[in-house]
Amino acid sequence: MVKKLLPLLIVAFGIAVFITLKATRPEPPEASATERSWRVEVQNVEPARHVPVLRLYGEVVAPEQQTVTATLAGRIAEKSVAEGQRVAAGALLMALDTADIEPVLAQARSQVADLEAQVRSEEVRYRNDQRALKSERAILDNARRQHERIQSLVARNLASREDLEMATDALARAQLTVTNRERAIAEHPARLQSLEARLAQARANLAAVELDSDRARVRAPFEGIATNVQVAVGDQVSRNQALFSLYPVNGLEVRARVPRAFQDELMAALARGETLTARSESGQQAFVLKRFAGVSDPAGTEAVLELQGDPGGLRPGGLQTLTLQRPARNNTVAIPFSALYGADRVYVMTPDNRMRQIRVERIGEAESDNGERQLLIASDQLEAGMRLITTHLPNAVTGLKVEEATPASESAS
Repeated sequence: MVKKLLPLLIVAFGIAVFITLKATRPEPPEASATERSWRVEVQNVEPARHVPVLRLYGEVVAPEQQTVTATLAGRIAEKSVAEGQRVAAGALLMALDTADIEPVLAQARSQVADLEAQVRSEEVRYRNDQRALKSERAILDNARRQHERIQSLVARNLASREDLEMATDALARAQLTVTNRERAIAEHPARLQSLEARLAQARANLAAVELDSDRARVRAPFEGIATNVQVAVGDQVSRNQALFSLYPVNGLEVRARVPRAFQDELMAALARGETLTARSESGQQAFVLKRFAGVSDPAGTEAVLELQGDPGGLRPGGLQTLTLQRPARNNTVAIPFSALYGADRVYVMTPDNRMRQIRVERIGEAESDNGERQLLIASDQLEAGMRLITTHLPNAVTGLKVEEATPASESAS
Protein backbone atom coordinates (compact mmCIF):
# COMPACT_ATOMS: atom_id res chain seq x y z
CA MET A 1 0.00 0.00 0.00
CA VAL A 2 2.85 2.37 0.90
CA LYS A 3 4.60 1.55 -2.39
CA LYS A 4 1.50 2.53 -4.36
CA LEU A 5 1.13 5.88 -2.53
CA LEU A 6 4.82 6.90 -2.84
CA PRO A 7 4.61 8.22 -6.46
CA LEU A 8 1.53 10.20 -5.63
CA LEU A 9 3.26 11.74 -2.65
CA ILE A 10 6.25 12.74 -4.79
CA VAL A 11 4.01 14.39 -7.34
CA ALA A 12 2.07 16.21 -4.64
CA PHE A 13 5.30 17.40 -3.09
CA GLY A 14 6.53 18.77 -6.42
CA ILE A 15 3.28 20.62 -6.99
CA ALA A 16 3.49 22.12 -3.51
CA VAL A 17 7.08 23.32 -4.11
CA PHE A 18 6.07 24.89 -7.47
CA ILE A 19 3.16 26.74 -5.88
CA THR A 20 5.41 27.96 -3.07
CA LEU A 21 8.11 29.24 -5.45
CA LYS A 22 5.56 30.95 -7.67
CA ALA A 23 3.97 32.63 -4.71
CA THR A 24 7.32 33.91 -3.38
CA ARG A 25 8.92 35.05 -6.72
CA PRO A 26 9.83 38.80 -7.06
CA GLU A 27 7.58 40.94 -9.33
CA PRO A 28 9.34 42.03 -12.64
CA PRO A 29 9.59 45.79 -13.28
CA GLU A 30 6.79 47.17 -15.45
CA ALA A 31 8.00 47.97 -19.06
CA SER A 32 7.21 51.45 -20.42
CA ALA A 33 7.28 52.45 -24.15
CA THR A 34 9.99 55.07 -25.10
CA GLU A 35 10.18 57.14 -28.36
CA ARG A 36 13.31 56.72 -30.48
CA SER A 37 15.38 59.78 -31.34
CA TRP A 38 17.46 60.08 -34.56
CA ARG A 39 20.86 61.78 -34.50
CA VAL A 40 21.29 64.38 -37.25
CA GLU A 41 23.69 67.11 -38.24
CA VAL A 42 22.37 70.65 -38.58
CA GLN A 43 23.54 74.04 -39.85
CA ASN A 44 22.34 77.48 -38.92
CA VAL A 45 20.24 79.20 -41.56
CA GLU A 46 21.87 82.47 -42.65
CA PRO A 47 20.09 84.04 -45.66
CA ALA A 48 22.54 86.18 -47.65
CA ARG A 49 23.48 87.31 -51.14
CA HIS A 50 24.96 84.44 -53.13
CA VAL A 51 26.14 83.98 -56.71
CA PRO A 52 24.65 80.85 -58.30
CA VAL A 53 26.77 79.08 -60.88
CA LEU A 54 25.95 77.06 -63.97
CA ARG A 55 28.07 74.23 -65.32
CA LEU A 56 28.50 74.47 -69.11
CA TYR A 57 30.15 72.16 -71.63
CA GLY A 58 31.26 73.76 -74.87
CA GLU A 59 33.66 73.71 -77.81
CA VAL A 60 36.59 76.06 -78.31
CA VAL A 61 36.31 77.96 -81.61
CA ALA A 62 38.35 80.63 -83.40
CA PRO A 63 35.83 82.94 -85.11
CA GLU A 64 38.57 85.08 -86.71
CA GLN A 65 40.43 82.16 -88.24
CA GLN A 66 41.63 82.93 -91.76
CA THR A 67 42.39 80.52 -94.57
CA VAL A 68 45.35 81.79 -96.63
CA THR A 69 45.13 80.93 -100.34
CA ALA A 70 47.52 81.35 -103.25
CA THR A 71 46.78 84.60 -105.09
CA LEU A 72 48.63 83.43 -108.21
CA ALA A 73 49.63 80.12 -109.71
CA GLY A 74 53.26 79.23 -109.11
CA ARG A 75 55.83 77.30 -107.13
CA ILE A 76 56.37 77.66 -103.39
CA ALA A 77 59.84 79.20 -102.99
CA GLU A 78 59.85 80.03 -99.27
CA LYS A 79 58.08 78.53 -96.26
CA SER A 80 58.81 79.45 -92.66
CA VAL A 81 55.64 78.26 -90.92
CA ALA A 82 54.81 74.89 -89.40
CA GLU A 83 51.69 73.27 -87.96
CA GLY A 84 50.82 74.75 -84.56
CA GLN A 85 53.59 77.37 -84.72
CA ARG A 86 53.02 80.70 -83.01
CA VAL A 87 53.93 83.55 -85.38
CA ALA A 88 54.44 87.26 -84.82
CA ALA A 89 52.48 89.94 -86.66
CA GLY A 90 54.17 90.91 -89.94
CA ALA A 91 56.40 87.82 -90.11
CA LEU A 92 56.97 86.33 -93.58
CA LEU A 93 55.30 82.93 -93.64
CA MET A 94 55.31 81.80 -97.28
CA ALA A 95 56.25 83.15 -100.71
CA LEU A 96 55.81 82.17 -104.36
CA ASP A 97 58.72 82.10 -106.81
CA THR A 98 59.23 85.52 -108.46
CA ALA A 99 59.85 83.76 -111.80
CA ASP A 100 56.15 82.83 -111.80
CA ILE A 101 55.01 86.32 -110.86
CA GLU A 102 57.02 88.55 -113.27
CA PRO A 103 55.43 87.28 -116.52
CA VAL A 104 51.94 87.93 -115.19
CA LEU A 105 52.96 91.44 -114.15
CA ALA A 106 54.62 92.12 -117.51
CA GLN A 107 51.52 91.01 -119.42
CA ALA A 108 49.25 93.24 -117.35
CA ARG A 109 51.58 96.23 -117.80
CA SER A 110 51.80 95.68 -121.56
CA GLN A 111 48.02 95.69 -121.87
CA VAL A 112 47.90 99.05 -120.13
CA ALA A 113 50.68 100.47 -122.33
CA ASP A 114 48.99 99.22 -125.52
CA LEU A 115 45.65 100.81 -124.64
CA GLU A 116 47.29 104.07 -123.61
CA ALA A 117 48.93 104.18 -127.07
CA GLN A 118 45.57 103.49 -128.75
CA VAL A 119 44.00 106.38 -126.84
CA ARG A 120 46.75 108.73 -127.99
CA SER A 121 46.38 107.46 -131.56
CA GLU A 122 42.65 108.11 -131.46
CA GLU A 123 43.21 111.67 -130.31
CA VAL A 124 45.71 112.25 -133.16
CA ARG A 125 43.26 110.72 -135.66
CA TYR A 126 40.51 113.03 -134.39
CA ARG A 127 42.62 116.14 -134.91
CA ASN A 128 43.63 114.97 -138.42
CA ASP A 129 39.99 114.28 -139.29
CA GLN A 130 39.04 117.80 -138.26
CA ARG A 131 41.76 119.33 -140.47
CA ALA A 132 40.94 117.03 -143.36
CA LEU A 133 37.23 117.88 -143.13
CA LYS A 134 37.95 121.50 -143.91
CA SER A 135 39.84 120.58 -147.09
CA GLU A 136 37.26 118.04 -148.16
CA ARG A 137 34.43 120.54 -147.70
CA ALA A 138 36.32 123.00 -149.91
CA ILE A 139 36.74 120.28 -152.54
CA LEU A 140 33.00 119.58 -152.27
CA ASP A 141 32.21 123.24 -152.85
CA ASN A 142 34.45 123.29 -155.94
CA ALA A 143 32.83 120.11 -157.27
CA ARG A 144 29.39 121.57 -156.74
CA ARG A 145 30.31 124.77 -158.62
CA GLN A 146 31.92 122.77 -161.42
CA HIS A 147 28.79 120.65 -161.70
CA GLU A 148 26.63 123.74 -161.94
CA ARG A 149 28.83 125.19 -164.68
CA ILE A 150 28.76 121.99 -166.71
CA GLN A 151 24.99 121.90 -166.38
CA SER A 152 24.77 125.45 -167.72
CA LEU A 153 27.07 124.65 -170.62
CA VAL A 154 25.15 121.51 -171.50
CA ALA A 155 21.94 123.56 -171.52
CA ARG A 156 23.53 125.87 -174.06
CA ASN A 157 25.02 122.95 -176.04
CA LEU A 158 28.53 124.09 -175.14
CA ALA A 159 29.46 120.88 -173.29
CA SER A 160 28.76 117.19 -173.85
CA ARG A 161 26.75 114.83 -171.75
CA GLU A 162 29.91 112.97 -170.85
CA ASP A 163 31.33 116.12 -169.23
CA LEU A 164 28.16 116.44 -167.16
CA GLU A 165 28.35 112.83 -166.03
CA MET A 166 32.00 113.25 -165.03
CA ALA A 167 31.14 116.39 -163.03
CA THR A 168 28.25 114.57 -161.38
CA ASP A 169 30.52 111.68 -160.37
CA ALA A 170 33.11 114.09 -158.97
CA LEU A 171 30.43 115.86 -156.94
CA ALA A 172 29.13 112.53 -155.57
CA ARG A 173 32.64 111.40 -154.60
CA ALA A 174 33.34 114.68 -152.84
CA GLN A 175 30.00 114.43 -151.00
CA LEU A 176 30.74 110.82 -149.93
CA THR A 177 34.20 111.77 -148.69
CA VAL A 178 32.81 114.61 -146.57
CA THR A 179 30.06 112.31 -145.19
CA ASN A 180 32.57 109.62 -144.20
CA ARG A 181 34.83 112.17 -142.56
CA GLU A 182 31.92 113.69 -140.60
CA ARG A 183 30.85 110.20 -139.47
CA ALA A 184 34.41 109.44 -138.32
CA ILE A 185 34.49 112.68 -136.34
CA ALA A 186 31.03 111.96 -134.86
CA GLU A 187 32.14 108.47 -133.79
CA HIS A 188 35.25 109.80 -132.06
CA PRO A 189 33.63 110.20 -128.58
CA ALA A 190 32.31 106.62 -128.68
CA ARG A 191 35.66 105.21 -129.86
CA LEU A 192 37.51 107.22 -127.23
CA GLN A 193 35.08 106.14 -124.50
CA SER A 194 35.48 102.48 -125.47
CA LEU A 195 39.27 102.76 -125.40
CA GLU A 196 39.23 104.57 -122.07
CA ALA A 197 36.93 101.89 -120.62
CA ARG A 198 39.29 99.15 -121.83
CA LEU A 199 42.21 101.14 -120.46
CA ALA A 200 40.47 101.47 -117.06
CA GLN A 201 39.82 97.74 -117.07
CA ALA A 202 43.45 97.03 -117.93
CA ARG A 203 44.65 99.38 -115.19
CA ALA A 204 42.31 97.68 -112.69
CA ASN A 205 43.65 94.31 -113.80
CA LEU A 206 47.20 95.60 -113.37
CA ALA A 207 46.37 96.86 -109.88
CA ALA A 208 44.86 93.48 -109.00
CA VAL A 209 47.89 91.63 -110.37
CA GLU A 210 50.24 93.94 -108.45
CA LEU A 211 48.20 93.36 -105.29
CA ASP A 212 48.23 89.61 -105.89
CA SER A 213 51.98 89.70 -106.46
CA ASP A 214 52.44 91.55 -103.18
CA ARG A 215 50.22 89.00 -101.43
CA ALA A 216 52.23 86.20 -103.02
CA ARG A 217 54.63 86.96 -100.17
CA VAL A 218 52.35 85.98 -97.28
CA ARG A 219 52.89 87.89 -94.04
CA ALA A 220 51.05 87.30 -90.78
CA PRO A 221 48.30 89.95 -90.39
CA PHE A 222 48.30 89.42 -86.62
CA GLU A 223 49.97 87.41 -83.90
CA GLY A 224 48.50 83.98 -84.20
CA ILE A 225 48.90 80.24 -84.47
CA ALA A 226 49.21 78.47 -87.81
CA THR A 227 47.28 75.32 -88.54
CA ASN A 228 46.31 73.06 -91.42
CA VAL A 229 49.55 73.68 -93.37
CA GLN A 230 49.01 71.91 -96.72
CA VAL A 231 52.09 72.70 -98.86
CA ALA A 232 55.87 72.46 -98.76
CA VAL A 233 58.72 74.24 -100.54
CA GLY A 234 58.75 73.27 -104.22
CA ASP A 235 55.06 72.45 -104.48
CA GLN A 236 53.25 73.80 -107.52
CA VAL A 237 50.01 75.51 -106.48
CA SER A 238 47.10 76.90 -108.45
CA ARG A 239 45.30 80.19 -107.98
CA ASN A 240 43.02 80.24 -104.91
CA GLN A 241 44.44 76.96 -103.60
CA ALA A 242 44.41 76.78 -99.77
CA LEU A 243 47.90 76.98 -98.24
CA PHE A 244 47.34 77.11 -94.47
CA SER A 245 45.09 78.64 -91.80
CA LEU A 246 45.88 81.20 -89.10
CA TYR A 247 43.89 82.29 -86.07
CA PRO A 248 44.67 85.11 -83.60
CA VAL A 249 46.09 84.18 -80.22
CA ASN A 250 43.64 86.32 -78.28
CA GLY A 251 40.49 85.66 -80.28
CA LEU A 252 39.31 82.31 -78.96
CA GLU A 253 35.73 81.71 -77.85
CA VAL A 254 33.78 78.88 -76.29
CA ARG A 255 30.32 78.04 -77.60
CA ALA A 256 28.29 76.18 -74.99
CA ARG A 257 24.61 75.25 -75.02
CA VAL A 258 22.57 76.86 -72.22
CA PRO A 259 19.38 75.08 -71.05
CA ARG A 260 16.16 77.00 -71.69
CA ALA A 261 15.50 77.35 -67.96
CA PHE A 262 18.43 79.78 -67.63
CA GLN A 263 18.29 81.65 -70.95
CA ASP A 264 15.90 84.44 -69.95
CA GLU A 265 17.83 85.16 -66.77
CA LEU A 266 21.17 85.41 -68.57
CA MET A 267 19.82 87.44 -71.48
CA ALA A 268 18.19 89.91 -69.09
CA ALA A 269 21.50 90.29 -67.24
CA LEU A 270 23.30 91.03 -70.51
CA ALA A 271 20.63 93.59 -71.41
CA ARG A 272 21.25 95.33 -68.08
CA GLY A 273 24.93 95.53 -68.88
CA GLU A 274 26.08 93.07 -66.24
CA THR A 275 29.38 91.25 -66.73
CA LEU A 276 28.99 87.50 -66.30
CA THR A 277 32.26 85.62 -66.00
CA ALA A 278 33.13 81.95 -66.21
CA ARG A 279 36.20 79.93 -65.34
CA SER A 280 37.58 76.75 -66.80
CA GLU A 281 37.60 73.55 -64.80
CA SER A 282 41.33 73.97 -64.15
CA GLY A 283 40.84 77.59 -63.12
CA GLN A 284 43.57 78.80 -65.48
CA GLN A 285 41.36 80.54 -68.05
CA ALA A 286 38.65 83.16 -67.57
CA PHE A 287 35.80 83.88 -69.99
CA VAL A 288 33.13 86.57 -70.31
CA LEU A 289 29.63 85.89 -71.62
CA LYS A 290 29.23 88.14 -74.66
CA ARG A 291 26.07 87.07 -76.51
CA PHE A 292 23.82 84.22 -77.57
CA ALA A 293 23.69 82.55 -80.96
CA GLY A 294 21.10 83.73 -83.44
CA VAL A 295 19.41 80.35 -83.78
CA SER A 296 18.22 77.84 -81.21
CA ASP A 297 16.79 74.34 -80.90
CA PRO A 298 14.62 72.50 -78.36
CA ALA A 299 17.67 71.67 -76.22
CA GLY A 300 18.66 75.31 -75.75
CA THR A 301 20.69 78.11 -77.27
CA GLU A 302 24.45 78.40 -77.63
CA ALA A 303 26.13 81.03 -75.50
CA VAL A 304 29.29 82.70 -76.80
CA LEU A 305 31.95 83.22 -74.12
CA GLU A 306 35.10 85.17 -75.00
CA LEU A 307 38.48 84.18 -73.60
CA GLN A 308 40.22 86.74 -71.44
CA GLY A 309 44.01 86.73 -71.47
CA ASP A 310 46.45 84.19 -72.84
CA PRO A 311 44.87 80.95 -74.08
CA GLY A 312 47.59 78.72 -72.68
CA GLY A 313 46.94 75.24 -73.99
CA LEU A 314 43.50 75.93 -75.49
CA ARG A 315 43.11 75.03 -79.15
CA PRO A 316 40.09 75.29 -81.48
CA GLY A 317 38.00 72.14 -81.57
CA GLY A 318 38.73 71.14 -77.97
CA LEU A 319 36.01 70.54 -75.38
CA GLN A 320 35.93 72.84 -72.39
CA THR A 321 34.06 72.63 -69.09
CA LEU A 322 33.14 76.05 -67.67
CA THR A 323 31.55 77.28 -64.47
CA LEU A 324 29.49 80.37 -65.30
CA GLN A 325 28.53 82.85 -62.59
CA ARG A 326 24.85 83.72 -62.88
CA PRO A 327 23.35 86.99 -61.58
CA ALA A 328 23.59 87.25 -57.76
CA ARG A 329 20.46 86.50 -55.70
CA ASN A 330 19.51 87.98 -52.32
CA ASN A 331 18.03 86.07 -49.35
CA THR A 332 19.38 82.72 -50.46
CA VAL A 333 20.86 79.89 -48.39
CA ALA A 334 23.69 77.58 -49.43
CA ILE A 335 23.15 74.02 -48.21
CA PRO A 336 24.68 70.59 -48.88
CA PHE A 337 22.88 68.41 -51.41
CA SER A 338 22.06 65.90 -48.68
CA ALA A 339 19.70 68.41 -47.06
CA LEU A 340 17.29 68.42 -50.03
CA TYR A 341 14.38 65.98 -50.18
CA GLY A 342 12.78 65.47 -53.56
CA ALA A 343 12.97 68.60 -55.66
CA ASP A 344 11.73 71.29 -53.29
CA ARG A 345 11.70 70.17 -49.61
CA VAL A 346 14.01 70.59 -46.63
CA TYR A 347 13.57 69.97 -42.90
CA VAL A 348 14.43 72.19 -39.96
CA MET A 349 14.73 71.22 -36.28
CA THR A 350 12.08 72.77 -34.05
CA PRO A 351 12.82 73.95 -30.49
CA ASP A 352 11.35 70.67 -29.18
CA ASN A 353 13.78 68.67 -31.37
CA ARG A 354 11.36 67.54 -34.03
CA MET A 355 11.51 67.75 -37.82
CA ARG A 356 9.41 70.30 -39.72
CA GLN A 357 9.10 70.32 -43.50
CA ILE A 358 9.57 73.55 -45.49
CA ARG A 359 8.94 74.08 -49.20
CA VAL A 360 11.82 75.87 -50.96
CA GLU A 361 12.74 77.18 -54.41
CA ARG A 362 15.78 75.56 -55.93
CA ILE A 363 17.90 78.42 -57.32
CA GLY A 364 20.85 76.40 -58.56
CA GLU A 365 24.32 75.50 -57.50
CA ALA A 366 26.94 77.56 -55.70
CA GLU A 367 30.58 77.19 -54.76
CA SER A 368 31.76 77.39 -51.19
CA ASP A 369 34.96 79.12 -50.13
CA ASN A 370 36.82 75.81 -50.26
CA GLY A 371 35.56 75.08 -53.78
CA GLU A 372 32.94 72.49 -52.83
CA ARG A 373 29.64 72.46 -54.71
CA GLN A 374 26.56 73.42 -52.71
CA LEU A 375 22.88 73.80 -53.41
CA LEU A 376 21.36 77.27 -53.38
CA ILE A 377 17.75 77.58 -52.16
CA ALA A 378 15.31 80.32 -51.16
CA SER A 379 12.06 80.38 -49.20
CA ASP A 380 9.99 82.93 -47.29
CA GLN A 381 9.72 80.38 -44.48
CA LEU A 382 13.48 80.16 -43.91
CA GLU A 383 14.52 82.60 -41.22
CA ALA A 384 17.91 83.45 -39.81
CA GLY A 385 18.87 81.28 -36.85
CA MET A 386 16.82 78.23 -37.85
CA ARG A 387 18.57 74.88 -37.58
CA LEU A 388 18.52 73.18 -40.97
CA ILE A 389 18.88 69.39 -40.90
CA THR A 390 21.64 68.34 -43.30
CA THR A 391 21.58 64.58 -42.58
CA HIS A 392 19.42 62.77 -45.13
CA LEU A 393 17.00 60.42 -43.32
CA PRO A 394 15.09 57.84 -45.38
CA ASN A 395 12.13 58.01 -42.97
CA ALA A 396 12.02 61.81 -42.70
CA VAL A 397 8.59 63.16 -41.83
CA THR A 398 7.25 66.17 -40.01
CA GLY A 399 7.15 65.48 -36.26
CA LEU A 400 9.93 62.89 -36.25
CA LYS A 401 12.04 63.27 -33.12
CA VAL A 402 15.72 64.04 -33.73
CA GLU A 403 18.70 65.16 -31.75
CA GLU A 404 21.72 67.14 -32.86
CA ALA A 405 24.84 65.10 -33.33
CA THR A 406 27.64 66.01 -30.92
CA PRO A 407 30.27 68.08 -32.76
CA ALA A 408 33.62 66.37 -33.20
CA SER A 409 35.33 68.92 -30.96
CA GLU A 410 33.00 68.19 -28.06
CA SER A 411 33.31 64.40 -28.39
CA ALA A 412 37.09 64.70 -28.37
CA SER A 413 37.02 66.71 -25.13
